[in-house]
Amino acid sequence: MLFRQLFDQETGTYTYLIADPVTGEAALVDPVLEQVERDLTLIRELGLNLKYCLETHVHADHVTGTGKLRELTGCQGIVPVQAKAQCADRFIAHGETLQVGSILIEAIATLGHTDSHMAYRVNGDRILTGDALLIRGCGRTDFQSGDPGLMYDHVTEHLFSLPDETLVYPGHDYKGRTVSTIGEEKRWNPRFVDPATGSLRSRESFIALMNSLNLPNPKKIQEAVPANEQCGKVTVTV
Repeated sequence: MLFRQLFDQETGTYTYLIADPVTGEAALVDPVLEQVERDLTLIRELGLNLKYCLETHVHADHVTGTGKLRELTGCQGIVPVQAKAQCADRFIAHGETLQVGSILIEAIATLGHTDSHMAYRVNGDRILTGDALLIRGCGRTDFQSGDPGLMYDHVTEHLFSLPDETLVYPGHDYKGRTVSTIGEEKRWNPRFVDPATGSLRSRESFIALMNSLNLPNPKKIQEAVPANEQCGKVTVTV
């Protein structure tokens, strides 16, 4: 398997390239509009055929590159079920899988950051967690129909139940970290682990913590959300 982690400095966003070097089939997860040329150049240099662009959710901090990549390559744009993006070619549900050559990608529901969020487990040994589970953190739950209780349920039940050695590749990082493991996050993630006891927080404690964060809105939210509901089509107003 060919696996590359790509980074957008402005928004702290990770895009992931997954490909079967034998068949040349490839998928991009969470592409960024401003990085389409970079991603497409890499795909062409490696002799790959982009089959899918996958979104973990409708993003509020950057505009997706899926629409542009679909125009340029003919790939399919895939979003989680319930996402408000009727322009998508396919909506993927919990437990459904995609085949990229010999590589199996499984969708795992991780709602809470938004009301339509998927993580993607790749070949059983790594998971792309989007904004649900970050390295020593998690995505916020205070807009886009976020729900801290639902995030707690899905992360603890769907992600923390995976083998401890499962590699965790998040949708963002702002401190230079690139990868973690499920075992690490179950032990050291302060959003889910009570630092006083070293044990998993209660659901009520997690909800109280998330509701007290009082974070500023993402800088691009007014542009990004409506654009991503149209697969990356930016509406210019005069």
